[in-house]
Amino acid sequence: MEKTAFIKTLLKAALDAGIEAAEVFTSYRDSFNAMCNNGEVTSYQVATKEGLSLRGLYNGKMGYASTEAYDEEAVAMLVNGVIEAATLIEDEDVQEIYAGDKEYVKIDNYNPDCDKVTEDEKIRFLLEVEQKVKSCGDERIVQVGRTVVSTSSNASQIQNTYGLDLSDRDNLAFSYVMAVAKEGDRVATGMGMDFSRDFAQLSSDKIAKDAVEEALFYLHASPVPSGNYHVIIDNHCMPDLMGVFASLFSADAAQKGMSLLAGQEGKQIASECVTLMDDPHMAGGLASSGFDAEGVATYTKAIIENGELKTMLHNLKTARKAGVKSTGNATKHGYAGTIDIAPTNFYFKPGEKSLEEMMADIGEGLVITDVSGLHAGANPISGDFSLLSKGYTIEGGKKGRAVEQITVAGNFLTLLKNIRAVGNDLKFFGSNIGSPSIDAGEMTIAGC
Repeated sequence: MEKTAFIKTLLKAALDAGIEAAEVFTSYRDSFNAMCNNGEVTSYQVATKEGLSLRGLYNGKMGYASTEAYDEEAVAMLVNGVIEAATLIEDEDVQEIYAGDKEYVKIDNYNPDCDKVTEDEKIRFLLEVEQKVKSCGDERIVQVGRTVVSTSSNASQIQNTYGLDLSDRDNLAFSYVMAVAKEGDRVATGMGMDFSRDFAQLSSDKIAKDAVEEALFYLHASPVPSGNYHVIIDNHCMPDLMGVFASLFSADAAQKGMSLLAGQEGKQIASECVTLMDDPHMAGGLASSGFDAEGVATYTKAIIENGELKTMLHNLKTARKAGVKSTGNATKHGYAGTIDIAPTNFYFKPGEKSLEEMMADIGEGLVITDVSGLHAGANPISGDFSLLSKGYTIEGGKKGRAVEQITVAGNFLTLLKNIRAVGNDLKFFGSNIGSPSIDAGEMTIAGC
């Protein structure tokens, strides 16, 4: 059955079966991914995935069902599946199908030219990136660890029995390479990456250059003595920390007793120089959209403003429980997922100082550029973390030597309160979470 006709039939069947209100969510994804090694393509994947979910209220409970088939049998299966799922739910929280808002901001995240790039062109770019690392002219670059090029094109639509009909489309191109440097017994790796909604804007020169420079810089890295150091967390590393602890700002986590920020709205939870934004309307943002997964119109807001917690992130269910409006942060993990909460384009509002100016202010200290072991070494409920890190020293207010095999420990909420300055170098690195470099004040470092 043609999709439009299928959805119309499905929504009517849901109402006829006694479902009080129903919503259909469809998603389509076309993806390409390739890797190479020594001039040969070692992995090549092209995939298309399309599916549909029905979400409906039956006796006041929300049921879910999903399918990848658009036929008469699927209509009955979905309707019965929603009714059966709703019957089994014991959760007393009130949920709803959203009737819609009067206005929605139109977001253009789709570049048709990106979808026109041929697979041969993508492969040529992949091999070009690898070759530029190999021909960098420095004999210490002995290997290319991994080279990847990837594209994706996505479309989604929400339609419901109240007449709501919203659609979204986006695409993205991405590439990265890992360079391996060796000198004597010392080995180091470096990564370069680039992403864009315009494949022609991907720079093989930049990707290769960044990977080579990072590998060479860390070739002779070593630990620093254990102690307390004045630390800057740079704009590559801070988004990783923010991603792990983003759930602290979820109203669902707070209402379940899994966030220390529960009940803290209106209170000072960070330094006055800290403003944390959630901006679904950011031009070019990877999570930009005029509506969320429940069809609620999105809007730009400060989650923290000048250190004060202004709001948690809400979907319709958590907003109703809290007696507030949804912040438009409902999300679904695929067409078959249930409704959850997530930030959109999430970032610290930039300050005025450059990284170099912040280093000059500090004089002596460390810049942390990378952390690893985030899943094992960070607790998103308590905010505690202890993470293997690398970076470089600040000596006389300038960039010093490379540092590795150190562990930085602390608490994310304490870190927010200790931030002394926020830089002006806001960046997003292939993620919806970005940050400028931040002066984190004094932190505990375990080294040699």
